[in-house]
Amino acid sequence: MKTIPRRILTGIKDGKSTIVEDRQVENAVEHFPGLIISDVWNTQKTPASLAIETRIPNTGFPQTPKNGTYFRYVVVPPDKDLGIDFKPGKPHPMMHQTSTLDYIIILSGELYLIMEEGETLLRPGDIVIQRGTNHAWSNRSDEPCIQLAVLIDAES
Repeated sequence: MKTIPRRILTGIKDGKSTIVEDRQVENAVEHFPGLIISDVWNTQKTPASLAIETRIPNTGFPQTPKNGTYFRYVVVPPDKDLGIDFKPGKPHPMMHQTSTLDYIIILSGELYLIMEEGETLLRPGDIVIQRGTNHAWSNRSDEPCIQLAVLIDAES
């Protein structure tokens, strides 16, 4: 499994800022071959507490806490490696809807964002503001795509 970058956690010790933790992320899960998700951080409420971390299990589709957030690192393998046979004009087999406001940044590779009406190719540096709509991801390249996502509890 691909190694997820390390996580550096800051805090306060004896009244001064310090690095509390500096290590590889440990909760990376390979849900399907090559589809690696690591839920790196979450908050349970807004405003967020700076003193508390609640470790969460990785899930394919997270249950963002009421008034909370998820911070995810996702490696999306090529569709062919997942066994996805997507035919244009037909619903994508991984189409799903979230009830969150998601900020997504493509770090490497490329990925199609597929909506019920239309799609667009995303490349490194592209940013998606996903507002609780039905969508799917399709990696039609030969290389994995890496994205970072922050999922925020939202109201319709």
